[in-house]
Amino acid sequence: MAATDEDKPEQDTTVETTDDSPTAEAQQRSETSKRSGPPQEAVKEPRRISISLRSAVSALIIGILVAAVGVLGWLYTSTQSKLDEQNREAANRTKAEELATDYAVNAAQMDYKDFAAWKVNLVKGTSPELNEKLTKAADSMEQVLAPLQWRSTARPLAAKVRSSAGGIYTVDSFVSVLTKTLQAPEGLQSTATYSVTLDSRNNWQITDVGGIDSALGK
Repeated sequence: MAATDEDKPEQDTTVETTDDSPTAEAQQRSETSKRSGPPQEAVKEPRRISISLRSAVSALIIGILVAAVGVLGWLYTSTQSKLDEQNREAANRTKAEELATDYAVNAAQMDYKDFAAWKVNLVKGTSPELNEKLTKAADSMEQVLAPLQWRSTARPLAAKVRSSAGGIYTVDSFVSVLTKTLQAPEGLQSTATYSVTLDSRNNWQITDVGGIDSALGK
């Protein structure tokens, strides 16, 4: 017996629909964005500087070498300066001794026939103050030596700087003197010691002289 339409079971006729319209997609993205929250910034990793042990050691060695070169340069300059100063002092002492010797020999030589030449040598290279002093002394000595017919020759023996300070040098100069007079025509041999003070700061002027009397046998 055929079943009638009334006897057929009722079927579910509900149909699900999907809204694919643009508005629906926008709403869906909006809801997803709200759930996700604001975008987080990317976390930056700290920069790492890597220096190898070999580079560090090389830099240290270079630094030590540079410092060593600087120290050696300073030591060389200091040593060279000291050597230069010593050389200058040695040269000055030698010059002082030479000048003192020349003066002593010229001052010790005289001839009663030409006292003027002796007076010139006696004041040669002296300071104005000492020049005046020696000129007066020479005039007095001439009055004594002329009657004796004094003649003397001299030769250098030695000279030595006795003291030096601030460019002032005092030199002891030793001279061998042969003196002939009316009383001793054969000649008398003696050694005269001159103390000569020179100022290297003032063109090596002679500022003081001692020992002239010893050349005269006094």
